[in-house]
Amino acid sequence: MPTKRGDLRMVVFREYGTGKEHVATVKGEVNKREGVLVRVHSECLTSEIMGSLKCDCREQLEHGLDAIAAADAGILLYLRQEGRGIGLGNKIRAYALQNRGADTYEANRKLGFADDLRRYDIAAEMLEKLGVRSIDLITNNPLKVEGLASEGVAVRRRVPSPSAGAVNPHNLGYLKTKRERTGHLIELLPAAAEDGA
Repeated sequence: MPTKRGDLRMVVFREYGTGKEHVATVKGEVNKREGVLVRVHSECLTSEIMGSLKCDCREQLEHGLDAIAAADAGILLYLRQEGRGIGLGNKIRAYALQNRGADTYEANRKLGFADDLRRYDIAAEMLEKLGVRSIDLITNNPLKVEGLASEGVAVRRRVPSPSAGAVNPHNLGYLKTKRERTGHLIELLPAAAEDGA
């Protein structure tokens, strides 16, 4: 598929039982390779299509694609796991709760969900089918590294995904919550600026 970042190969995987289609966007030859640059990205229609400023998902997706385009080979796995796995409708309900003062995790719990329902077995199977031996994972989320490793993916190293450029007044609280509650390795602003100094 020709793109503004060059020619990329699209491989579609259908998940048994749900019929969901997940996509691997591949640059170069990845079969039997070690240290393939990989971004495992969960769908975010509100940000990626509608331009929502409540998260940094679009910027994370764009950064992942840019990094892969700059490498000789890489993969972006696009998983259909909207709203950390709760679905679009429930994500919009969670937004309403956030507008009333709940943080992103509190909103999920009020709707009866765990903090994060994303699965990584699908990503592991996709990487196995593509023949990848080990990956350099683009993420700020240590739990994603652990989740993939627990599914048998050899994660050679974590590659940071800069977030500072994605910060705005609508998502600053969200990003701080991810950093404080689930240990995301996010550098938002210099400490003095974050504290309002």
